[in-house]
Amino acid sequence: MALPNINPTNTKAWKKLQAHFETVKDLHMKDLFAQDKNRANKFTINWDDFYVDFSKNRITEETFKYLLELADDVKLKEAINSQFSGEVINETEGRAVLHTALRAPKTAECIVSGTNVVPEVYEVKEKIEAFTNEVVNGDRKGFTGKAFTHVVNIGIGGSDLGPAMVVDSLQYYKNHLTTYFVSNVDGDHVNEVIKKLDRETTLFVIVSKTFTTQETLSNANTIKKWFLESADESAIAKHFVAVSTNLENVQEFGIDSSNIFPMWDWVGGRFSLWSAVGLTISLAVGYKNFENLLRGANKMDEHFKNEEFSSNIPVVLALVSVWYNNFFSAESEAIIPYSQYLNQFATYLQQGIMESNGKSVDRNGQAINYQTGTIIWGEPGTNAQHAFFQLIHQGTKLIPADFIGFAKSLHGDQDHQDKLISNFLAQTEALLNGKTEAEVIAEGTKESIIPFKIFQGNKPTNTIFIDQLTPESLGKLIAMYEHKIFVQGIIWNIFSYDQFGVELGKQLASKILKEFGADVKNEHDSSTSGLLDFYMSKR
Repeated sequence: MALPNINPTNTKAWKKLQAHFETVKDLHMKDLFAQDKNRANKFTINWDDFYVDFSKNRITEETFKYLLELADDVKLKEAINSQFSGEVINETEGRAVLHTALRAPKTAECIVSGTNVVPEVYEVKEKIEAFTNEVVNGDRKGFTGKAFTHVVNIGIGGSDLGPAMVVDSLQYYKNHLTTYFVSNVDGDHVNEVIKKLDRETTLFVIVSKTFTTQETLSNANTIKKWFLESADESAIAKHFVAVSTNLENVQEFGIDSSNIFPMWDWVGGRFSLWSAVGLTISLAVGYKNFENLLRGANKMDEHFKNEEFSSNIPVVLALVSVWYNNFFSAESEAIIPYSQYLNQFATYLQQGIMESNGKSVDRNGQAINYQTGTIIWGEPGTNAQHAFFQLIHQGTKLIPADFIGFAKSLHGDQDHQDKLISNFLAQTEALLNGKTEAEVIAEGTKESIIPFKIFQGNKPTNTIFIDQLTPESLGKLIAMYEHKIFVQGIIWNIFSYDQFGVELGKQLASKILKEFGADVKNEHDSSTSGLLDFYMSKR
């Protein structure tokens, strides 16, 4: 077996944590700070351009000691070595998990089935670079001889969420090309995008590993039909490219073989933006910025692989998350980036985290009797403060939150930046301290209103403070969460890299689709049958 197979609840560290939890569960962080003036320094990691303060958590030095022991008890170091050495850690699908190879330096060695895949990775990178430069510089043209002005990415899941998030996050670095993403099989989505396009100057990037995904092919065929209303079949080769492994289906669609970018089965969809799946990123921000994104991710890979666990950012964040999930019974985590550029970041992480670790069977195939996975949600601050922060501050649920901020703005408006960062810092302080009854009374509050203005505080946060939002720092940030996912999966003794839960709904949808406009009738429960009848009556 490539990965250690250890039930965490049977480890010595877990038992220590259970006993320890009973003694610290009611401690207030405010008191911990008062007792130890050096607390912030003890629970802060200063690495490269990242400053990660995890001191505003309901942990003591003893808690941290036991969490680190848990990492050792589940053989985390051995698991990390197994991943980076290309062992088949995605055992249920018989695959290695080596998205880290996509951002490794040219001199690196990443072995899959006895072969170093790095040279192959760099061949594809060179193809991405050449293609990007031709499109961006206007050397590659459409069927009427005009340069491209628009790029449309057609994909879903990992073939959409990653590239869409990165392009949105790096808007500041975008070139003259206008980028759209089509993912939902909802026809209104694709048709709204089509309204904005010019056939003569639009490049379409179809991203589908198998080139059989229903949503992606439906959208691709709708766009192709629209495109051919004013162009002949030969023009498809100039305007459509594909990222896929299914060469036959891609060529049948009409895409020229030279315009096919390969994928590998050792790269999972939700970790694929670093591969040719990121072609649209490269087109949108230029290849140099795409390369810097990869370079940042590689720096985080090296940190994760080599750093001691006590100062290893992804490991520490994962351990703290496990502490809340499995001992405090906190079911969700909020991701709050104080940057409008990261508007899609929490949405992206929902797939990465919830599709990976939403499992109820361990690596033995046995049902699990402890919590795995966390529900991920969030929006950018300060917008989020005026939306759901009320529940975090005064609600009944414990919701640990990651606050992500950048010390320097990109447009250089210091007045706005000062206001943004003052909120960024104030919210974690407010969540820590709350507001006591005495403080509320001191404000001259009317007696009947006093209970409503009290804040208990003791709400945990991590603060991830980064110098500035650059392609490189974004690469580090994304890779940080990827490795956090991995660590949690190891601790929970689950397989993080399959997603069989995605398949059942797809299979049933295919069956139901055959019932529309045909004499096919499947057996359903009474609710589904009634809903089908309602749809057919309105169709």
